[in-house]
Amino acid sequence: MTTPSPTPHYPVPVLETARLLLRGYKPDDLPAFLAMFQQPEFYRYLTGKPVSEEEAWSTILRSAGHWVLQGFGFWAVEEKATGRFLGSIGFVDRKRDIVPAINGAPEIGWVLDPAVHGRGYASEAVETVLAWGDAHFQGARTVCIMDPDNLASRRIAEKFGYSEYARTTYHDGPTMMLERPARPVSNTL
Repeated sequence: MTTPSPTPHYPVPVLETARLLLRGYKPDDLPAFLAMFQQPEFYRYLTGKPVSEEEAWSTILRSAGHWVLQGFGFWAVEEKATGRFLGSIGFVDRKRDIVPAINGAPEIGWVLDPAVHGRGYASEAVETVLAWGDAHFQGARTVCIMDPDNLASRRIAEKFGYSEYARTTYHDGPTMMLERPARPVSNTL
């Protein structure tokens, strides 16, 4: 007899799109998350190398803690039709040691399984998370950082109003910094 996974005990709102469920992580997400981090197409612009199970688990735990301490964090992305874990999206404040400083601006990020790239899932998730962020952060400026060679993520960022404002080096790698200006507050969520 197997024990069911416990329900997360942190305040992660559930968001839905036509095809996706954005929810808190569950312990059962670890195998799929770890498997993604073994694919060069997945880790190429993130860590530059595969990560261990310990590192993947720490990433999931860090997100759970972010929700508890900050009131925001990353959602697990699940395909509604199949229940399959597809990746992560959300906002963080990692207190990065980066120049120029991010200065507490919410930082959006997203990573999806390469098997579902090109299906519009990233755009669908980013649009929904930005609407949540605009309401939650009262329309404040948000930022994102990425490898300058990550053209697919850059196109998505630009599609939703992000533009480059700096180039720097972060963790010994070239890094592009993008920002989305403050937005008028809407009452959509």
